[in-house]
Amino acid sequence: MDGTLAMILVIVVAVLVLSVFFSFVPIGLWISAAAAGVRVGIFYLVGMRLRRVAPVRIVRPLIKAEKAGIPSSIAQLEAHYLAGGNVDRVVNALIAAHRAGIDLAFERAAAIDLAGRDVLLAVQMSVIPKVIETPVVAGVAQDGIELRAKARVTVRADIDRLVGGAGEETVIARVGEGIVTTIGSASSYKLVLENPDLISRTVLAKGLDAGTAFEIVSIDIADVDVGANIGARLRADQAESEKVMAQAKAEERRAMAVAEEQEMKAETQRMRAKVVASEAEVPLAMAQALREGKLGVMDYFNMQNIQADTSMRENISKGQGGAQSDKK
Repeated sequence: MDGTLAMILVIVVAVLVLSVFFSFVPIGLWISAAAAGVRVGIFYLVGMRLRRVAPVRIVRPLIKAEKAGIPSSIAQLEAHYLAGGNVDRVVNALIAAHRAGIDLAFERAAAIDLAGRDVLLAVQMSVIPKVIETPVVAGVAQDGIELRAKARVTVRADIDRLVGGAGEETVIARVGEGIVTTIGSASSYKLVLENPDLISRTVLAKGLDAGTAFEIVSIDIADVDVGANIGARLRADQAESEKVMAQAKAEERRAMAVAEEQEMKAETQRMRAKVVASEAEVPLAMAQALREGKLGVMDYFNMQNIQADTSMRENISKGQGGAQSDKK
């Protein structure tokens, strides 16, 4: 009985040891690599485990590269993996580039991948150009008519400019700027409607793909619509603004005239008050002159007669003027 228990214990321990061994040492992966003709040492695979590198992420892409005839080493793949790159995608991109006849070295593909770009998609775009559709771009011709245009830009990825080159957003922005410039330089919106390819030729001639990761193959105008009459709207706004300014200036002049009139009325009132005050002082002065003997009684009566005569003449002249107006 004790021998049987010891045998069972030995078998369990052996199974546990073998399980730990096979889980730590990728024997199956080593056999697959050997069967594919890829030489990978078993101890190198164990070292990869110790370096916290998943051997399957390195060995399987290495097998694909070997079968596709792509020269590569396990050290390069492991270094790219440790740098945070996608080894499988880089190998797939190298295979696709090799099949398409594109000269792409491993170092260049690894740099593109580490730069955050999809290197496999870039190789595919080098073979099959991609069509980018711009949003609706509005421009105003010199005659004030607004045009709304939409373009389709066919681009091909440039492998050599993927690292450090601008992306699709820059291409779209530059094409939009070229459309606005072309429409704005047209003397009439009818010229653009009659020749939409004028926009394509002008934009292509500007070399908008400089400094980007793409090569512009063609620019096709998908749609051109007539928008609002911006020139008429601006002229109407200008006229309304001038009208408001003229009204403000007229109101200012009216206010100044009213103020001047009020000032003149006040000055007239002051003059009248002075006249009344002066007239009130005349009897006092005459009385003072009579008391002092400077004015005689006959002089006073003569002055009264003169005033009466003057008043009579004024009344006669007023009566004659009224009669003449009645006759008329």
